[in-house]
Formats: sequence, C-alpha cells, structure tokens
Amino acid sequence: MPHDFNQQVIAEFRANAGRVGGPFEGGRLVLLTTTGARSGARRTTPVGYLPDGERILVIASAGGAPHHPAWFHNLVAHPRVTVETGPLTYEAEATVLTGAERDEVFARAVEADPGWAAYQAKTRRTIPVVALTPAQAGPPRFAGETPGASVRLVHDGFRREIATLRRELANSGSVLGAQLRINCLTLCQGLDNHHTGEDRMMFPALRRHRPDLAPVLDRLDAEHRSIAALLEELRRTLAEPDAAPGGIRAEVERLTGELEAHLAYEEEQLIPVLDAATG
Repeated sequence: MPHDFNQQVIAEFRANAGRVGGPFEGGRLVLLTTTGARSGARRTTPVGYLPDGERILVIASAGGAPHHPAWFHNLVAHPRVTVETGPLTYEAEATVLTGAERDEVFARAVEADPGWAAYQAKTRRTIPVVALTPAQAGPPRFAGETPGASVRLVHDGFRREIATLRRELANSGSVLGAQLRINCLTLCQGLDNHHTGEDRMMFPALRRHRPDLAPVLDRLDAEHRSIAALLEELRRTLAEPDAAPGGIRAEVERLTGELEAHLAYEEEQLIPVLDAATG
C-alpha cells in the first residue's frame, strides 16, 4: 500500500481503537510494527489477519506483487514484533510457516476468501504465511486511559469480532469452511480467557474492596457460567464433521443476545466503580 494511505489507515485505527472505514471496514486488521532489516528503524504497517487460536496469521501477499513486502523481510531479520489490535498492544514472535503447514493454512485462507488465490496467481513467488504468537514479555498494554475505558474497549473488540463472524456465517455456503470453523473457536477461546481473567482477578478484588457490589458480582458470575455453557454448546456443534453454517448461525445468535446483555450490564455497573477508584 502507498505510504500516505498507510499513514491514514494507521491514524484512523489508533484514533478509533481499531475501527477503520474504506476497504478495511468490517474486516480483521491489526497494526504490525517491525524492525527494519537494514535500518533498524521501527516501521508500522496495517495488515489483515486470520484468527488461529492463541496466535494470528498474516499473509505477505503484497497484492500479488513480484517481491515480498518490506515488513516480511523485516520480521525475518528481527522476529520480535509489536501487534496492535485496537483495544490492546502486545509483543509477538513471528514464525514463517513452511511446507505442509504453510500450504494447509493458505488453503484455508483461499477457502475463506478467493482473493488470496488471485494474488498467488499473479506472482511466481510462493506467498509467505506468518504466525504471530504472543511473547512472554509481560501483560498486554490496554489502550484505555482508565481501567473502565480499557474494559469498554475490550468489550467493543468482542462486539466487532462477533459482528464480523455473523457476516461471515451469513455469506457462507452450505458447508462450514475450515477457517470459519477456526474463527468461531477462536472467539470461544477469547471469551473464555477474558472471563477467566475477570473471575480470577478483577471480581475478587472488587469483592474485597467493595462488599456492597456483591449482588452485582453474583449476577455477573452467574452470567459467566451461562455464557460458558453457550460456548461449550457452540464448540460441540463445531466439532461435528458435518456441522452446517445454519446450525452454527443459530448458536452464535443465541450467544450474541446473551453476551450483549451481559456486556452492557457490566459496563453500566462496573465502569464507574473502576474509574472512581483511579480518579
């Protein structure tokens, strides 16, 4: 992408906690910061990604250009990179996939979006696929200026992911694609991780310091259990070899309704408390 266009996308992404318009609206986008292979300078590039459990996958297509993009050469030379999702920023280790693993992942990408195949057809090079795995370098950095603002940003990230997933399911055919299946499972894992973190850290701390919040926290605990049951049912449905998009859509719609109500209640009840504690 041209430099000026990249800078516009980066500015919009950071100003809106990961939300952008234009050709990227509604898509999965992160900002990838690499270290220059020769210059050593830090360079940030907007890139699309595929969910893949704990890691994400980026494809060095360069629109089918004859040469790899600069960010790919940079991460080959310096595999430690920075990933910005909008709500949070974290360090990651880049691994260039090879052999059967690369081919399997690229086939998944093509199944989800034939545009990747069109890019490959335009160039003689084998388009690289890179896995970005969170590094053990401390906790992620949240974009919110206050704890309450960070909670809202994380919630909004889940809202955007669910909206994207619902569009993908609506546009899918009669067979559930492999990448779409993984997108669903990654959402399940992300929600589990988020709620587990709240159950182990935030909620116990609030119970100690604000015993008057016990009824609110009891309700949130119950909602976590209910959502966990919906996630487990979605996982069971996804595990069926002949799972159809229609059945998955129904499960995701049930989850969406309950999760939206839960997020709204948590924001209403806890964000003022969290922000007052740091005021």
